[in-house]
Amino acid sequence: MIFTTTETVPSREIEAVLGVVNGNVVQSKNVGRDLMAGLKSIVGGELKGYTEMLTEARTIATERLVAEAEKLGADAIVGVRFTTSSVTDGASEIMAFGTAVKLRT
Repeated sequence: MIFTTTETVPSREIEAVLGVVNGNVVQSKNVGRDLMAGLKSIVGGELKGYTEMLTEARTIATERLVAEAEKLGADAIVGVRFTTSSVTDGASEIMAFGTAVKLRT
């Protein structure tokens, strides 16, 4: 599956727009990450536990995005975007969305 943040696929023509597709995941923090983040905030630096959590969440959201596009018979997803939001204290959502398209062969 081709997915891109651009509105077109280079060197390919879009034959049909199949619709908006998305994939999302809500991830929560755990006590270990919170403790390490608290200590790190004192001395500064990257919060690696949170970085890993968000990287994993983005991967899951992307996999779900692609799966939804495949159900529609898409060859590609254009205009892909990612958003994050706080759902509750200690939990965040990552959503990936874009437009599923069929490419001319």
